[in-house]
Amino acid sequence: MKLGKALVAVVAILVLIQLIPFGRDHKNPPVTGTPQWDSPRTEELFNRACKDCHSNQTVWPWYSKIAPASWLLHLDVSIGRSKFNVSEWGREGKNKGDEAAEETRGGKMPPWFYLPAHPEAKLTPAEKDELVKGLVATFGEEKKEVKNKAR
Repeated sequence: MKLGKALVAVVAILVLIQLIPFGRDHKNPPVTGTPQWDSPRTEELFNRACKDCHSNQTVWPWYSKIAPASWLLHLDVSIGRSKFNVSEWGREGKNKGDEAAEETRGGKMPPWFYLPAHPEAKLTPAEKDELVKGLVATFGEEKKEVKNKAR
């Protein structure tokens, strides 16, 4: 009996949170600038593994309209775009392209929780290496890494 009441409560909460409008505005901002990619292959790998969170060309899946997933996706995309956005290339102080290779090399990008729903973003070790080299060629090495090597 208690399990039935708990299940009803959970379902009621899930229905009620659908009334909260946060995270459902899926209008992609306009593209205002793009980087000069070193090669079409780098751009292709970036688009496959990174574009949804690091551009204004996000493809919003069906579950992005259902809370609480919509909240998490909105937050992830907002943070991703604020740190590194190839659709707003050239904006002063906002694009950390020099860190893109290091984040990818270190296995931080794409994040583990993105991959189950986006299997196309899972790169083979060879593709990951290609992407890292292409990101370095396009955006340069991370400044901090260059300083550390000089020491």
